[in-house]
Amino acid sequence: MVRSRGFKVQERVETALRRIFDNIRILGIETANLYNCVGRVLAENIFSEFDIPRFDRSAMDGYAVLAEDTFGASDMNPVLIKLIGEVRVGEVPNFDVSSGFAVRIFTGSALPKGANAVVPLEFSEIAGEYIKIFRSVTPYKNVSRAGEDLRKGELVLRRGEILQPQDAGILASLGFETVKVYRKPKVAVISTGDELVEPGKKLEGAKIYNSNNPMICNALLELGFYSVSLGIVKDKFEEIERKLFDGLQYDMVVFTGGTSVGERDLVPEVVEKYGNILFHGVAMKPGMPTAFGLVDNKPVFMLPGSPAACLLAFNTFVIPALYRMMNVRIVERKGTVKKGILESRIPSELGVRSIVRVYWDNGKVFPIQISGSSVLSSLVRANAILIVPEDLEGYEAGEEVEVRLIRDITEVFE
Repeated sequence: MVRSRGFKVQERVETALRRIFDNIRILGIETANLYNCVGRVLAENIFSEFDIPRFDRSAMDGYAVLAEDTFGASDMNPVLIKLIGEVRVGEVPNFDVSSGFAVRIFTGSALPKGANAVVPLEFSEIAGEYIKIFRSVTPYKNVSRAGEDLRKGELVLRRGEILQPQDAGILASLGFETVKVYRKPKVAVISTGDELVEPGKKLEGAKIYNSNNPMICNALLELGFYSVSLGIVKDKFEEIERKLFDGLQYDMVVFTGGTSVGERDLVPEVVEKYGNILFHGVAMKPGMPTAFGLVDNKPVFMLPGSPAACLLAFNTFVIPALYRMMNVRIVERKGTVKKGILESRIPSELGVRSIVRVYWDNGKVFPIQISGSSVLSSLVRANAILIVPEDLEGYEAGEEVEVRLIRDITEVFE
């Protein structure tokens, strides 16, 4: 960099990112409570220690029966079966069901031994000590089988996943109270410039309000990172030094302003005095004056003072660096709409909107096979949803469809 004459070398964005990734260290691992783990990066593989559900259970309110007893049932020819009791949710059945008998059962109730299906309430009618059944059911109809959600020993969540609410739910289902995660960086934000005044104070002369500091602090907050504003520092070498030392109490320092090629752009000189500048100047507009260095092995970003360039440089370089400190690279962002070819047919009922859980993988869309309303693992296995609108009967295999990602897609660095 030559003062007042521009940047001698402008790094390509991908080259600059590689330098960041190659020189940032992982912060370490800590424990997060299950009630406060969303957005954290998982630091361990999670396996199921038992089947979920642990027993066959009813998928709706109705009557537990032998399916074979209902064959041939219709409105004109109902089947009569004797009612011998009931099983409420959370109770262990203390009787067996044999041919000719039924048990009142509720959604989530354990299926009594001998029963192999559930007749919904709407297809039955009480008749004294008996029930009339007006529809036949096949074996295990309306039953959630043991292990249907998760099998013992199954990999549930992989290291490097950015945890979502559904992940907290499945971890709770497995009995976890805490989980190991990578520590989140704490970031110090410093704005430089003799012309800056903090919002709320009186403007005089040619002064302007400091917009970069609240903007960057809120950009960090939006992503769930802790930030502290160290305020404004004048364009003086010694004052910038003091602010840098204050910032090094945290995991990362972000300067805004003072990083171009003017006589009073002193931040890179201060950083270079106490550490190393790994690049200064990138082939990007806006954002060309962006710089990155290390002081005491802590990353120091020097972003342009122009607000738009500042935020765009933050998004391009600082966000990937923050996740690198948690050992992951984000390949695709949650909420992104992706197109893909459907690998198998998805049926849907006319007049009903279907929210289909799918797995998107580089332009291919795979429907999650087991996806009942109680199967929480379907939302953990899925990384996207596909909406089938009310006026369609589904999509055929081979069709191009649009899906929306419901989790970040990540890669682990090491």
